[in-house]
Amino acid sequence: MQSNNRKVFDTLMSKTKVYLGIIFILFVIICVENPIMIFPSVLIYVAILVYSYYANNKRKSEISETLQDLTLTVDTAAKTSLINSPFPLIILQTDGNVIWKSSKFNSEFANIDINTYIDDLILDIKSDIENRKENKDENISKDIEKKLEIDKRTYLIKGRYVNVKNKNKDKDKKNKKEYMIILYFIDDTENIKLQKEYRDSKTCVGMLVVDNYEEIVQRIESEEKPQIIAKIDKCIYDWTNLTNGVLIKQEKDRYLYFFEQRYLDAVKEDKFSILDKIKEIDTKEKSQFTLSIAISNEGNTDKEKYRSAQDAMDVVLGRGGDQAVVRENEIYKFFGGRAQEVEKRTKVKARVVAHALENLIKESKKVMIMGHTNPDMDCIGASMGIYRLAKSLDTNAYIVNDENTKSLQAFEKSIEKEEEYEDIFINKEVAIENIDEETLLVIVDTHKSSYVAVPELLEKTEKLVIIDHHRRSADYIENATLTFQEVYASSAAELVTELLQYVETKVELKTMEAESLYAGIMMDTKNFTFKTGVRTFEAAAYLRRCGVDIIRVKKWFQSDLEDYNKIADIVKKAEIVNETIAISIYKKKSKDASLVCAKAADELLTISNVTASFVIGQIGDKVCISGRSIGDINVQIILEKLGGGGHITLAGAQIEGMTIEEAKQELINRINEYFSEIES
Repeated sequence: MQSNNRKVFDTLMSKTKVYLGIIFILFVIICVENPIMIFPSVLIYVAILVYSYYANNKRKSEISETLQDLTLTVDTAAKTSLINSPFPLIILQTDGNVIWKSSKFNSEFANIDINTYIDDLILDIKSDIENRKENKDENISKDIEKKLEIDKRTYLIKGRYVNVKNKNKDKDKKNKKEYMIILYFIDDTENIKLQKEYRDSKTCVGMLVVDNYEEIVQRIESEEKPQIIAKIDKCIYDWTNLTNGVLIKQEKDRYLYFFEQRYLDAVKEDKFSILDKIKEIDTKEKSQFTLSIAISNEGNTDKEKYRSAQDAMDVVLGRGGDQAVVRENEIYKFFGGRAQEVEKRTKVKARVVAHALENLIKESKKVMIMGHTNPDMDCIGASMGIYRLAKSLDTNAYIVNDENTKSLQAFEKSIEKEEEYEDIFINKEVAIENIDEETLLVIVDTHKSSYVAVPELLEKTEKLVIIDHHRRSADYIENATLTFQEVYASSAAELVTELLQYVETKVELKTMEAESLYAGIMMDTKNFTFKTGVRTFEAAAYLRRCGVDIIRVKKWFQSDLEDYNKIADIVKKAEIVNETIAISIYKKKSKDASLVCAKAADELLTISNVTASFVIGQIGDKVCISGRSIGDINVQIILEKLGGGGHITLAGAQIEGMTIEEAKQELINRINEYFSEIES
């Protein structure tokens, strides 16, 4: 207070001195011009000095009184505001000593043991203080802002801590810093409820598609159709009514579904029971309807959510249907998908895709064909088929592959004898150097951006074609110009064989090309045993007419005695879990470990009472798992949880950062999780 008064007085005095100096100079000038005025000037100047002194002292006293009154008023108001704070307020020290509590604090927490919460809060604040001290940053704010749940209410705690002098006589404790903390407890419960209500009231957009509607309805008798269609509609409407949702039937087999987000957790907990209810609808044909569902809450507008749901539906249909997916925060969560894919009888899509692919090749200067890493016979066979299509359209074509895998050694020896294919294969460096915007990049036997042979090529051109038979996974290649992904197909080679039959330009397959396509089908179907439909045999018959030598193809798959002994040893060491699942380990590190594991997994399925098999091996720093099933167990869902993918009967995965034993235990955990989901 005295300091403030002194500053004000000094300011007044400095201004007065300036005025007196000016007056003194004027009097001197007057006296020099007229000496008679010396005496009167001195009297007048002395009078001015006396008056100035008196006036300044009086003003100083008035200002001091005014400032003192103002300060007292502010202090009183601050103390009153502190005592009568509308928020619970507490002042305490970091040693737990409570200095003061407001009356509002006492009344708010009268029936609650608040000391436990305060102790935990002090420990949390002390931890923050220590962290700030360790950072040695003096500019770090000393403000406190935390949230705390007290008696089913949420409080936003705001405050600040300041250093206080430690008066303890104990030297050790005296040197220890103590802090005084002022905390306001602001009841944020209603605000949080409003935020939750706002989130819950947001719209979720869903799409429902009856997968095999056309195929089944075509075979149902006319008098039965209205009843079956009514049962499907009633089943879907009853399910959507559980969420008070709005269902709009867009087409005979497609529905649009809107509901509030508050029901989304309940829908996920229900695990989409509608998927099983649809299958229970009986027809005289004994055919089974299946349903695909996609739900999304991503986007700021309903239009953005609708587009997100469309993308999610593409993923579901690409995985074979009969399942549901919920897309939240760019993450896909899948439900269902345990039924076998249904082979589609119509070939309209194959014909449409064939014509579109033919036009894309004609519009391109060159074609590059790329498969997945560690290519197999299906990948190479499909590539050879596309190569012949491009050459038939007078377009230069190349297959991107510089990996020497053991499974392709016999094929490579055969193709080396053919002069026509001398420059057909190019390596990664040549491909990157020669690709441009006018190049058509055809990707076969995979749709995953992380699994293609040369991922860099995806960014070099916008003209992309995907031909694949695997179930679509979340990291699929986006923005493809043309996609032909049919999970009902046995192999990529089968899909390419169909396309070759429907292009307008006549394609004459060379013997080597026909045999490589046939070998691809043969490999993925395990000699026409697994996942073999009518169209698989039709494709094989077409290739046979093109001059396939079945004996030569079979020789490509022959194993030497050493490999056979490896497989026998893996089978011998297999153990059974969950009564019918065989698991074994191939401990030798080898670049061909995935091939050995795949063959061993196939061999384990020949054992009676084994419904699924998994063989674990190691390729470099990665652990590989090959999964096989006779159809009762979906190995794709199990291995998808480990970052892999594939089909119900055939799947694989590669895991980083685990040992083989850790991978085995993780696999067993996922198998148990799979069965627990089925039981629930």
